[in-house]
Parts: sequence; structure tokens; C-alpha cells
Amino acid sequence: MQRINREESFRAKEERLKDLFARGLAGNNAAYQTFLGELSSHLRAFLRKRLIRLPDEVEDLVQEALLAVHNQRHTYDPSQPLSAWVQAIARYKLVDLFRRRAIYEQRTDTLDDGMDLFSSADAEAAEARRDLNKLLADLPDQFRLPIMHTKLEGLSVREAADLSGMSESAIKVGVHRGLKALAAKIRGAQ
Repeated sequence: MQRINREESFRAKEERLKDLFARGLAGNNAAYQTFLGELSSHLRAFLRKRLIRLPDEVEDLVQEALLAVHNQRHTYDPSQPLSAWVQAIARYKLVDLFRRRAIYEQRTDTLDDGMDLFSSADAEAAEARRDLNKLLADLPDQFRLPIMHTKLEGLSVREAADLSGMSESAIKVGVHRGLKALAAKIRGAQ
């Protein structure tokens, strides 16, 4: 019952906004102003939900979205829901905001933070490779080879079967049982 009421409420809002928008496009300035006012309330609610951690950005984004709706009003297809068209515009504005913030945050990162990354990344990768090779060395060939060929070298099951002389089903079983054995070893080592 509550779901039906929400759907009816949504349809009523959609129809009202669509009517105001159409009248505004036809030259009724008062209807267009009412449309923009009501739409701004809906946009504000939509964006607040998505910008919980950035509440100061909501109003700017509402204005950007309203401006985009106004500038792109000629692209609206009256046979389509107005809400979908407006929501697409609002989402694009939201994505633009996230991109701008990401670029800004990249530019303001200190170089010292990056230096730690470069110094430890290679050492950690080499250490992980060494540990993995130790674990794999303890596995029988029927488990080790399928894992190495498919998971580490990126070969298909058929290619791994051709290379190792095993059947495709043996490769699949070997990978499954081998990974299970590795997981058990790792759990036992902790």
C-alpha cells in the first residue's frame, strides 16, 4: 500500500513538473519560474543523499544542474520521463564534481607521500613473489602447474592443458584443489 502511494506521488510530481516545464517552453515565464523552484528542491534532496560528506557542495551543484537544464532544455524529448532527463544531467554534474575534486587532490598531494610508495612497492612485490614461490614449491605438480599456468601466467584452461599435457578438466580440478591446499597452508601458518 505504501509503495503504491509513493508511486502515485512520484507520478503526480513527474506530471506536475512536466506540465510546468512544457508551459515554460511554450513561453509561460511564471510556469517556468515555478518549475525551476520546484525542481531545485528535488535536485537538492537528490544531491544531499549523494554528497553526505560534502554538504558545502550541494548548493553549487544544484545551481550548476539548474543552469544545465536551462541550457539544454531544447534537447528534452517530451515522450520521455522528465525525471530521467533531469537525473541524467544531475548525475553528470555530480561526476564532474568528483573529477574536479580528484584532480585537485592529486595536485595537492605532497611528494614525500609518493616517495614511500616507490621505495617499498618493489620490495613488497619481490617479497610476495618469493613467498608465493615457496608455497607453490610444496604443492605436487598436478596442483602447482595448473595454478602457475592459469592464475600466474594468465593462460586459458585449454592452453594450460596443451602446455602441461593434462586434460582441461584436470587443469580445472588442479586449480581448485591447489588453491584450496594453498589456503589451508596459509591458515596453518598464521
